[in-house]
Amino acid sequence: MASSSRTQVIALYRMLIKESSKFPSYNFRNYALRRIKDGFRENKHVDNPKSMDQLLTRARESLALIKRQVTVGQMYSSQRTIVEALGAR
Repeated sequence: MASSSRTQVIALYRMLIKESSKFPSYNFRNYALRRIKDGFRENKHVDNPKSMDQLLTRARESLALIKRQVTVGQMYSSQRTIVEALGAR
């Protein structure tokens, strides 16, 4: 992996993690974080430039989707789960 693509991947990973942490719902937040980490771990050793471009494109689309979902989730408040209530102490 070239240096520039490595920095792109790391920056995209950080943006995905940061945006997913904004989900108001505990379940959505943890699911998104788990899927992001698993997806990046799974594709850690991809060296093919064409595959790398496809994966980066898919990750950018996922980032846009997460941003939209976070916005929608913040519009509608919901009750906190027991896990969230205990963690707030």
